This record gives sequence, C-alpha cells and structure tokens, in this order.
Amino acid sequence: MKLIRFGDEGREKPGILLPDGRRLDASSEFQDYDEGFFAAGGLDVLGEWVADGCPGGDVVDPLARLGPPVKRPSKLVCVGKNYLEHAKEIGEGIPTEPALFMKATSAWSGPFDDVIIPRGSTKLDYEVELAVVIGRVATYVDEHEALACVAGYATFCDFSERAFQKEMGGQWTKGKSADSFAPMGPWLVTAEEIADPQKLRLWCKVNGELRQNSWTGDMLFSVRQLIAYISRFMTLLPGDVVATGTPCGVAMGRSPPRYLQAGDFVECGVEGLGELAQRVVASKGI
Repeated sequence: MKLIRFGDEGREKPGILLPDGRRLDASSEFQDYDEGFFAAGGLDVLGEWVADGCPGGDVVDPLARLGPPVKRPSKLVCVGKNYLEHAKEIGEGIPTEPALFMKATSAWSGPFDDVIIPRGSTKLDYEVELAVVIGRVATYVDEHEALACVAGYATFCDFSERAFQKEMGGQWTKGKSADSFAPMGPWLVTAEEIADPQKLRLWCKVNGELRQNSWTGDMLFSVRQLIAYISRFMTLLPGDVVATGTPCGVAMGRSPPRYLQAGDFVECGVEGLGELAQRVVASKGI
C-alpha cells in the first residue's frame, strides 16, 4: 500500500494512493497515520479497508497539497557518513559504528513544500536518503528481527546548513533542524512492497543536473543493522523515522562546493518510493 496525507500544513488528513493513481480520503475511518495508528495495528485494518473497496473513501482533489505521509514523529533519528564515498568526500574518517544524530521534528515538511533558507545561512546543502518508518516498539532488537519492526519506507531529504553544522561548535543538530529541512514522501510505501531495502537506487538533481546517484546496497550499515543498533540506545516508537544516510555528491563535497541558492530546484528520488521536489526560497529578513 501507499499511504498519503493531504491538506493544508498542520491540518492534513490520511489517505491512500491506489494502483490506478487515484487518491482516496481515509479520514472517515482513520484519524491519522501516527504513533497510535501504527501501535494499534492500523496498517492491517487499513489493508482490510482497501481490500473491501475503500467504503466511504472520497476521491481527493489531485491538486490538493500532499503533506509528509506520517504525522510528525516523536523522533527523527539520522545516520551520518553511512556511504563510503560520502564519508570520503567530507574527509572526516570512515565510521566503525553508525554515527547517529537527531534532527528536530519541527523541521518536518511535505514532499513538495519549499525549503526555506534560514537567516544567516551561507552553506545550504542537500542529502537524498532512504527513510524507514518504525511500525512497532523496538527496544534491544536483534538484527535478524529488525525488518519486522518496519512499517514502510519513503524518500527523504536531509537538508543541512553546513556553516551552522561545522563551524559553530557543538553537535550537528543546529545545522540540521531549520524549518522545512525534513521533507518526506510523497507517500509511505508499506514494507511488504519492498523486497529488499538494500537494492534501491537513489538520486538527487539540482536544477536538472544529476548530483547524487547511488544504491542503498552501498550503505556501510544496512537497515537491519541500523535498527538493531539504534534500539540499543533508545526505544524506537511506532511512527518514528530513521533517515539512513546519504551517498556522495553533496554540495560540500564538491571542489569548489556548490551550495544551494534561492531559486534552485532540488529533486530527490528513491526507486519505487517516489520523488520529492523543493524550490529553495529565502526566508523573510534575509
């Protein structure tokens, strides 16, 4: 299944994308795609509703805005330097364990919303990633059971302000968490539709130029390994999102760097999961 959320920012309703391309409103049956939905077995109930022909599901206006396909999660856990060539291009060594950081969930954004240049920004960067949505409580999960904790997968872009991240001291969070820096979507593809999350192509284009082009099989630490590893240090709750890292080709890794500017157009995609598209805009006051 492909889950969508549609409507104005902060007022999205749950829906479903059918194989024939129609988008149906599921809000008559489900309140939202959030922690409670996943924890209570909502995906199974949703599947039954779809199999019954989606009774009461009205067609969604194709021009309606799409929001992120799950409600803002309790945690957005990110993995740094998880592709060998990316680790090399940023010149900070090859990790021997997953490098974890948190991204503020207030950065949560829709798949076609603008990305806003924060005030004082000089080094805005893009990072296409495979996002994993957790479907059940995960604590001290064995690696062999990790994929059973996955509700689904989506395309994600980890926008970053490198000057904030690298040149202002402290941890990476301040460079990762500006409003609009976490677009995801356009839909959540449920886990049973993805035979192997390590066999997906992912790419990023800026103004039509291919900047990133790789495969999830190039990850240093697989989805299985990441879920098991993260669950040693924190409980992953239903609806939480794990962003699994980006391949090489980011703006910071180029010589000279090619950071994003107002007016640029960024497109990110993961095979089978759909594409994001963001226009870069200046924030008020810049």
